[in-house]
Amino acid sequence: MADLHGILETRIARGDRVVYLGNYLGHGEAILATLDELLSFRHSFLTIPGVEPQDIVYLRGAQEEMWRKLLQIQLASAPAEVFDWMIGQGVGSTLRAYGGDPDAAYARFREGVLSTTKWTGQLREQVKSRPGHDQLLASLHRAACSEGGELLLVHAGIDPHRPLSEQGDAFWWGSGYFADIVEPFQGFRRVIRGYDRDHSGVQFGPVTASIDGGCGFSGPLNAVCFDLTGRIADRIEV
Repeated sequence: MADLHGILETRIARGDRVVYLGNYLGHGEAILATLDELLSFRHSFLTIPGVEPQDIVYLRGAQEEMWRKLLQIQLASAPAEVFDWMIGQGVGSTLRAYGGDPDAAYARFREGVLSTTKWTGQLREQVKSRPGHDQLLASLHRAACSEGGELLLVHAGIDPHRPLSEQGDAFWWGSGYFADIVEPFQGFRRVIRGYDRDHSGVQFGPVTASIDGGCGFSGPLNAVCFDLTGRIADRIEV
């Protein structure tokens, strides 16, 4: 990500907006470094004259949604089963990055709600011990759109049969309909997603775009600049 940011810093200009499309946590060994790099670039971007804090947005990806749920797992009726599923989806890397032990978690679940609550509290404190991490993770958005409603940016997809306010988990896990969207969704010229389970790279449909090159799974990391017509104005791949 640092390499991509280095290139981006030479191209970005006043009037540009930056939207990250999620999955900063999860698979890989550089989770803490990734969040540190996000914060470092934010500081650099905000030094550009005329740039405002709202000009940089971070979306919540599936990994961040799982982490949020993990920190509330004491409320689950079957925490061990929920945790099994999360581990299968990659949350273990984030847990270890913040000093947690996936194997020890099961003992906490067996001990009950109070022990599990204490465990999740300790994880929260570990996040807070890393400068800026807690604030960044608390600021994540479900989706983003351009001011005039031309572009909609999401993590994994949308369900075109539901209004934007009722997308729910479709934002994080997709709906299976993304590739079939051929008509503008609620007036947006293009819907752009950052996560594709097939990691197919930059793919364009009639009114959609998918930009997942497989970063974290032996593929490149993409940054794509869209103009307000929905066309690609610039692209970085590292």
